Amino acid sequence: MTVDPADEERLRQAGKLVNERLKYYKDQFGIDDKQDLLAMVAFDAMVNKLKIEGRSESTDEGLLDRLKNLNNTISQSL
Repeated sequence: MTVDPADEERLRQAGKLVNERLKYYKDQFGIDDKQDLLAMVAFDAMVNKLKIEGRSESTDEGLLDRLKNLNNTISQSL
């Protein structure tokens, strides 16, 4: 795998997290099948990604509302 040096540390962290989750699921559920473990880790990662995106969208909407209010306040003051 060829990796851009700027991304190397992030990929190492990702690999470490994947290995930790694999170990967690193996220990927690006694599963030895690597394909099943990888599927569980992938599913878990996708759920976490969707949670983060949902929080980001609500934060973006809240920020946009605040900016509109500030813009209206400034417009009224001028």
